[in-house]
Amino acid sequence: LLFLQRVLLLVASDVDALCACKILQALFQCDHVQYTLVPVAGWQELETAFLEHKDQFKYFVLINCGANVDLLEILQPEEDTFFFVCDSHRPINVVNVYNDTQIKLLVKQDDDLDVPAYDDIFRDEDDEEEDSEDEREGSEPLEKRRRFEEEVIERTMKRRQRREWEARRREILFDYEQYEYHGTSSAMVMFDLAWIMSKDLNDMLWWAIVGLTDQWVQDKITQMKYVTDIGILQRHVSRHNHRNEDEENSLSIDCMRIAFEYDLRLALYQHWSLYESLCNTSYTSASLKLWSVQGQKRLQEFLADMGLPLKQVKQKFSSMDVSLKENLREMIEESANKFGMKDLRVQTFSIHFGFKNKFSASDIVYATTSLMENIEKEGPETTNFIKALDSLSRSNLDKLHQGLDLAKKQLRAIQQTVASCICTNLVISQGPFLYCSLMEGTPDVKLFSKPVSLCLLSKYLLKSFVCSTKNKRCKLLPLVMAAPMDVEQGTVIMVGIPPETESSDKKNFFGRAFEKAAESTNSRTLHNHFEMSIIELKTEDRSKFLDALISLLS
Repeated sequence: LLFLQRVLLLVASDVDALCACKILQALFQCDHVQYTLVPVAGWQELETAFLEHKDQFKYFVLINCGANVDLLEILQPEEDTFFFVCDSHRPINVVNVYNDTQIKLLVKQDDDLDVPAYDDIFRDEDDEEEDSEDEREGSEPLEKRRRFEEEVIERTMKRRQRREWEARRREILFDYEQYEYHGTSSAMVMFDLAWIMSKDLNDMLWWAIVGLTDQWVQDKITQMKYVTDIGILQRHVSRHNHRNEDEENSLSIDCMRIAFEYDLRLALYQHWSLYESLCNTSYTSASLKLWSVQGQKRLQEFLADMGLPLKQVKQKFSSMDVSLKENLREMIEESANKFGMKDLRVQTFSIHFGFKNKFSASDIVYATTSLMENIEKEGPETTNFIKALDSLSRSNLDKLHQGLDLAKKQLRAIQQTVASCICTNLVISQGPFLYCSLMEGTPDVKLFSKPVSLCLLSKYLLKSFVCSTKNKRCKLLPLVMAAPMDVEQGTVIMVGIPPETESSDKKNFFGRAFEKAAESTNSRTLHNHFEMSIIELKTEDRSKFLDALISLLS
């Protein structure tokens, strides 16, 4: 990046983007680069921000937005405008990949993008129309005619070749663009950049860890990818956080330490009670079927099997008996195996600030997400974004604690909604997919008009439904979920998520399907989210849109 130029940062509203942004801000600070930060929640805001700033800025950095559409087509920039795009959305638009001049993609070297070959999707126009006016003078009429016939044959052949090439191009692009998925976390890519420049700090490493954990919590990447990336980060962690034994005692109050650990897959348990965490973590809640009386009984049996007194389990984790806490992970894991929860331990990292404060990476993800999608109105739209960004700095522990409290509310709301959807049979099979719609007036329905919260709810609901249904076919289906968006404008927000299977590659085909269904029925939809599988739709168009979606996917 040029040091004399001011840079405009356009940052999407997800935790990975915030973490990448923090790393880049720190790098800019090192090099005294001036920048302006603009949060963008969707395509419309991105376009507006670009139009407002295009005269003052020549350099734009896009974080977690912009890779999966033809940027030049959408923004129509001047030729001396440059975009640096760091975005985990895949597939990357082919024009962005092959445009070397104005668009610079920041991707990790080993990320396999599977992009079609240049010659398969682009061809030069000038070799099309050969000049047929080239009738040479003075030649015999007979020769003229023969040459004319040859030209006609040649032109026909060319046209046929072009048609074949175009058909093949459509097929190649369809295969390439059919599924939406996620590449390496943007925070990890930014950390890589810092590392190559020898400017990586422990804080940056922590943000990279939180960015990756966000992808895992939101279920955007496969278990295999998660474990691989954890391994990469683990090497950096041991490089940054090794200390001599004799230094152990001199741990200062403002010191920060990152540690790798096999932790329990229980949401926020160190800041909650163990009981609440077991009830509000989707993995344990779905495995034990806690929405049923039978499930509640299994939970009591599970706690009894561990030999933990109810009084201890229901009080704040920090106040639990030290003797119980010491072997807690082993005790829980042993009992969990008997109850069919084999994956209750997960590889992750935790951070220690000084003596008292310890947080796991997933704590930070839940807290930051809740601050970003906080529905209690306080000032302008960007307030939430700034608060969420601030909560990632270790100097703002009060904001982080506020986020943790909000996150508990959010997880409770999700679990209660999941329970009521399953108990009242709101999840119905529509043939090629399952469908669930939240009605206006459902408790907490306002929270689920926010994209990340709605996606989390959908994923938790599908997990729980798969555990509760006896129907083998339904266990393999994807889910489409709808919630009221804006009552006055009569809109709903809809998300599609892939099936919940062990071998799931986390690829999502709903983005393309939503576009086609909307086109074929002239439904009034808004494809404003950077995730293609989330759309907004007029409530009265919903039934024709769903009918089209069913016939399209059948």
